[in-house]
Amino acid sequence: MRANLSWCTVQNQHRTAEFQPWNWKLCGMRVLIGGGSGFVGRELTRLLKNKGHEVTIISRQPGPGKITWGDLESGGLPPCEGAVNLSGENLMNPLRWWNEGYRKDLFSSRVDTTTILAQAIAGSPSPPRAWVLVTGVACYKPSLTAQYTEDSEWTPFDLLSRLVKEWEWAGRLPETIAQNTRQVVIRPGVVLGRDGGAMKQMMTPFWLGLGGTLGSGRQPFPWIHVSDLAGIIAHALEPSPNTRSSAVPQVYNGVAPALNTNYEFTKELGRVLRRPTVFPVPGFVIDALMGSERAVVLTQGQKVEPKRTLESGFQYQYPDLNSALREIVGS
Repeated sequence: MRANLSWCTVQNQHRTAEFQPWNWKLCGMRVLIGGGSGFVGRELTRLLKNKGHEVTIISRQPGPGKITWGDLESGGLPPCEGAVNLSGENLMNPLRWWNEGYRKDLFSSRVDTTTILAQAIAGSPSPPRAWVLVTGVACYKPSLTAQYTEDSEWTPFDLLSRLVKEWEWAGRLPETIAQNTRQVVIRPGVVLGRDGGAMKQMMTPFWLGLGGTLGSGRQPFPWIHVSDLAGIIAHALEPSPNTRSSAVPQVYNGVAPALNTNYEFTKELGRVLRRPTVFPVPGFVIDALMGSERAVVLTQGQKVEPKRTLESGFQYQYPDLNSALREIVGS
C-alpha cells in the first residue's frame, strides 16, 4: 500500500500530455463538486465517500467540507484530482412561475458556475485529472421515431437546447490544459430517486390514485435512477488505463438502457404502488401551468441510448423501470 501511495504522489507532481492512470481505488481522490448539496450531489457524495474518496462541496453557504463560489473565484482551485459540476436552478420548481427572470436564472445558475469552475481549473498550477460536467438530454430534438446516441449530431432548436449548448461550451478547457485534464460531459434524462427530483412531486398524486399519463403518453421518457447517475459520474472520474485526455469532451448519455414511453412509466409506477392511473393530464393544461418552453420536458421526449456508457463498461444497478421504481417506493 505504501508503494502505491508514493506512486500516486509522483504522478501528481509529474504530469505528462499522455494520460497516466492512477490507482485511485488504493490512494483515493480529492473531488470538488459544484452543487454537491443537491439531489444528485448528495448521492454522488455518499458514493464517493464510500469508495474512500475525499469530497469538498462548492456551495453558496460556507460550512464544514465546503467552499463558496466566491472562495473559488478569489482563492483559486483547491488541490483535487477530480472536479464535477452539478449546479443549476431546478427546472421543474413548482413554486416558480415561468417568466423571463426564471429563464435567466436557469442560464446563469448553470453557465456562470460552469465558467467559474472551468476558469479555476484552467488557472490552477495543478489542474485535476478529470473534469465532469453534467448537463441534459434536451440537446436532442424530441421525436417519436429518431434514436440518439452520444455520436448523434445536433444543433440548438429551442430554449433548452440553446441552454445545453452554452452550458457545455462554458465547460471547455483550453487545449493546453485539456492535454492533462480529461473532459467528460454526462447528459442525464429524468432523474428518479426517493429523496428528490421528479418523483418527489409525483408520489402524492399517484398515492392518492390521481396519477395518469401526461399529454399523449406516447412520447419517449428518457430516465435514470439517481444511484446509476452517481455511478456514471464516479465511473467517469475513474478512467480505464486506455483513457486519454482530449481537447474534445467525452460524452456519456446518463440514461437507463431501457427505452420507455411516458405511458409505460405511468403504468409501471401505478403497478408498483398498486394504484390506478386513470387521470391523464392534457398537454394544453401542462403548457398553461408550467409554460410551454419547459412543459416540453414532460409532453415531448427523446429516445436516448447510452451506447458509449455501456461500451465503457459501466454496469447499471437499475436498468429497467420495475427495479428502479421498486427501490424508490421500497416495495
